[in-house]
Amino acid sequence: MMVFVFSIGMLRQYMPKREILLVLAVAFLIGSIGGAFFLQPIYEELPDVASTIEKNMPNNEETLYLDLSSSVDTNGLRNDVSSMEGFKSFDETSISIPMWHFNEAEHDYFEEIVGNIDSNYKSYNVTEDKIVIELADNYTSSEALKTFSDWFKLVYGETLSYAQIHAVLVVDSAHLDDFKQVLLNKGIVASNIEGPVQNTVNATNSSMLSNLEFTLVCGGIGVVVALIGIYMDTVVPAYRRFRKSMRTKRKR
Repeated sequence: MMVFVFSIGMLRQYMPKREILLVLAVAFLIGSIGGAFFLQPIYEELPDVASTIEKNMPNNEETLYLDLSSSVDTNGLRNDVSSMEGFKSFDETSISIPMWHFNEAEHDYFEEIVGNIDSNYKSYNVTEDKIVIELADNYTSSEALKTFSDWFKLVYGETLSYAQIHAVLVVDSAHLDDFKQVLLNKGIVASNIEGPVQNTVNATNSSMLSNLEFTLVCGGIGVVVALIGIYMDTVVPAYRRFRKSMRTKRKR
């Protein structure tokens, strides 16, 4: 398409001067169409290409943050991912327990009592309608939920209906896609991914032009190519004269 645009520009000497603007408009249109329909699909693959290169770098690791329903069998999930090539670690870090909207007295009560329910609660935070409990090392979410649920039933006579488990999965960057697919098969999508591959994808995405900007740039390239064609018969003789003058200076 650019060869066609260049050829149109070369025909300038056979057309009226006022037609040059039409040539440039056609060049912009052709460049925009070529960019939108031919180059843009390739351009959009740049983050994947950049991430593929980063995945092949040795010793790179990706950290996947998982928000799991309490109905998920975390022990089974741990066994599945730990048997895969590229597995580094899997840790259950905390649990979130949605509650009703606390009044001030209830909030103060839970602030005081939660730490006494289980000594394996590393720390905790009570908001206006939720309790978040950080787990001690080597302490599972199922154990933490059981102790809290038992206490809650003893005090309030009710059972907890829902809780969320927060886990961290660390894997080799080269096998990131394999782990993402296994999680997806279980209906799990990482809430956040950190690591060299994801950083590369984010950096590439942030530096890329929008679809409209990319199309306009391609149109501009079409105009530049047309201008080169238009003034080619002027540039080439000037270049030849320049080379000739340089040879003359060297002989002197």
